[in-house]
Amino acid sequence: MVPTGAYGTWPSPIDAVLAASHDGRAEYLGMVGDEVWWTAARPTEGGRRALMRRRADGGEASVLAAPWNLRSRVIEYGGRPWAGARRADGGPLVVFVHFNDQRLYAYEPDAPEAEPRPLTPVSALGGGLRWADPQLHLDRGEVWCVLEEFTGEAPADVRRVIAAVPLDGSAAEDRGAVRELSDDRHRFVTGPRLSPDGRHAAWIAWDHPQMPWDGTVVMLGEVTDGGPFSGVRPVVGDTDESVAQVDWAPDGSLLFVSDVGNWWELQRIRPEALGPGVVPSTGLCPGRGEEFGGPLWKLGLTWFHPMENGLVAVIHGRGATALGILDPETGELVDAAGPWTEWAPTLAVHGDRVIGVAASPRSAYEVVELDTRSGRTRVIGSAHDDPVDPAYYPEPQIRTFAGPDNREIHAHIYPPHSPDRIAPDDELPPFVVWAHGGPTGHAPLVLDLEIAYFTSRGIGVAEVNYGGSTGYGREYRNRLREQWGVVDVEDCAAVAETLAAEGTADPARLAIRGGSAGGWTTAASLTTTDVYACGTIIYPILDLLGWATDGTHDFESRYLESLIGPLADVPGRYRERSPLRNVDRITTPFLLLQGLDDVICPPVQCERFLAQMAGRGIPHAYIAFEGEGHGFRRAETMIRALECELSLYAQTFRIPRRDVPLLELRT
Repeated sequence: MVPTGAYGTWPSPIDAVLAASHDGRAEYLGMVGDEVWWTAARPTEGGRRALMRRRADGGEASVLAAPWNLRSRVIEYGGRPWAGARRADGGPLVVFVHFNDQRLYAYEPDAPEAEPRPLTPVSALGGGLRWADPQLHLDRGEVWCVLEEFTGEAPADVRRVIAAVPLDGSAAEDRGAVRELSDDRHRFVTGPRLSPDGRHAAWIAWDHPQMPWDGTVVMLGEVTDGGPFSGVRPVVGDTDESVAQVDWAPDGSLLFVSDVGNWWELQRIRPEALGPGVVPSTGLCPGRGEEFGGPLWKLGLTWFHPMENGLVAVIHGRGATALGILDPETGELVDAAGPWTEWAPTLAVHGDRVIGVAASPRSAYEVVELDTRSGRTRVIGSAHDDPVDPAYYPEPQIRTFAGPDNREIHAHIYPPHSPDRIAPDDELPPFVVWAHGGPTGHAPLVLDLEIAYFTSRGIGVAEVNYGGSTGYGREYRNRLREQWGVVDVEDCAAVAETLAAEGTADPARLAIRGGSAGGWTTAASLTTTDVYACGTIIYPILDLLGWATDGTHDFESRYLESLIGPLADVPGRYRERSPLRNVDRITTPFLLLQGLDDVICPPVQCERFLAQMAGRGIPHAYIAFEGEGHGFRRAETMIRALECELSLYAQTFRIPRRDVPLLELRT
C-alpha cells in the first residue's frame, strides 16, 4: 500500500544534481560526409558546448576536448557556431567559433597531431569581432559567415555584414584579409545560402525597431569573383511580414517560410520568377493552421531542409511539433512515426536520411534519424537514458484555459506525481506557474527534470504559453503588442486561479517563477496581483526605462517599442509597468537570481530593485553568480538555484523539508 504524505514532503530520487547534469540539448546538426555532427551541453565542464560526431560505425565521440567551447556571441544569443565538410583527401575539416575569444578556428580532427588554428583576428575594440552561421565553400577556399563588428564601446556601436574568411589563415592577424560580401545597409543579417548553380546568394535581413518575428526581408545578390555581391535587392518580406528561413531547392527554386497568412508557412518562388519586379510565390502546404517556422532568436535555425530528390523535410505543428516530409508538387505531408512531441529547429539531410533533435514528455532531447524510404525512425545520438525510474516523471495535461474577454490560453499542467506517496484526501497541492522567456517563445511539451524535481516532491507545475507565445499563429503572438506586463500577467493569473477554483491547486499556496522575460512577468505579477504567495525571479527585466536607454544589447534595444510602445509616445507606460517603480506593492517573499556577466539583463537592474526594497520588511533573497551570463550553464549554479527555489516554497508554504539547504530570507 502506498503511504500517505503531505504535498511537498514526498521523497524523490530526482535531486538538483541530477536535474542540472541533464540540462541542455543537442543543437546545430550538420553532415560531414556521411557522419552526423552536433553540439552538446556540458554543464559539469563549466557549461561549455562540445562538438560531437557519430561515426559511420555508430560510435559517438567528442571532437574537441575542454576548454574548447563552440558558442557564438553574435546578437548575444548567438547562432550556428560551426560548419564541416570532407576535404579532397577524404578527411574532415571543421570551422568553429570559440566562445572565449570569439575567433573562427579551423581544425582537421583526423590529421596527426592537429590543433585548431585561428582564421580570424582578435579585436580589442568593444565586443570585438564575432562570427556566426558559417557556410563552408572549399572550392572557393573560404567560409562565409555573419560578421558582427563593434565600432565603439557602446552596445549600439556595431555593424553586421556577410563576410568571406579565407581558409588558409591569412586573416588570422589581418582584418583587411576578410572580404565583405554585403554592405551594412541592414542592421541584422543571417548567413547566406548559395544557389545550386553558384550564381546567387540569399539571406534574411531586418532593421530596428522590428524584431525578426515582426518583419524581415529576403535579400538576393549575384555572386562575383573576388568582390561583394552585386545587384542586391529584396525579394520578399516586409516590416509586417516575418520570413524565418530561406534556402534553395535543387531545381533552383527559392524556398522560404513566411507568416504573411498568420501562420509561418513554407512557400516557393520558381527560378524563372526571380527576375526584377514583383516576385510571385506559391504556398506549398497552405491552410493547415500550423507553424512551419518559429522565432529567429539565433542565427542559423532551420525548420525545413530541401532534399536531393525534391522533397522537403519540415518541422511543423500547432503548439507541439512533428517532423514531416513534404512533396512540394502535391502538397502531401507525411509525418515521421515516433513518440516525440517537440522537434528543435535544427535539421540535417544526407541522401534519403533526415536527422533532427526531438524530445517527448517521457524522453529528453535526442538525435533522431528518419529513413524516408522505409519510414523508420531511430535514435542515433545523445540517446535518452532514464536516470531514475520513469514512474517519477510527471504526466502532462495539455489544456486550454479561458482568460479575460474569453480569450484562449494554452498551458501544460503537471500535477504532483510519485509512485511512493499519495496525498491526504483533504489536501490540495501547491502549484508553481512557470512563465517562459522571450517573451516571444514557448514552453515545449517535453521531459524536463527541473519540473520533475518539483512534481515528484508533491508540488505541481503549470507552464503557461500566454498571449504572445509562438506556436499558435501571428495573431496569438500579436496579443502582447504594447501589452507586455498586462496580457502575460493576466494569462498566468487566469490559469492559476482556474486551477484553484476547480480544486486542482491550493489557492493559498500558489507561486510564480520565470527567467529573463519570464522574470519580468514574475516580478510584474507580484506587483499587480494578489494571486501568488511568493515568486522566483531569474535574470529579469525590472526597469523598462533603464532597459530602453542603453540598458541592454543592440539586438533587443528597440524590442520594447512593440512590447510597450514607443518611449517618446508613452513614457508614462514605461514607469507605470516597471516592477522597479512599484516595489511598494510587493507583499510576498521572493527569490532573485542573477548572473553577474549578463549583458542582456544586467545585474544593475537587480541592484536598483533591491535598493528600493530595502527596509520594507518583505522576506527575500538575492544570489548573484560569477561567471554566469543570460541563462545559467554551469552545473554548480543550476544546483544551487534549484535548491534555493525549493527552499523558498518550503518556507512559504510551511512544508517541512530538511533535505535541501535552508535559504536565508532577509527583510
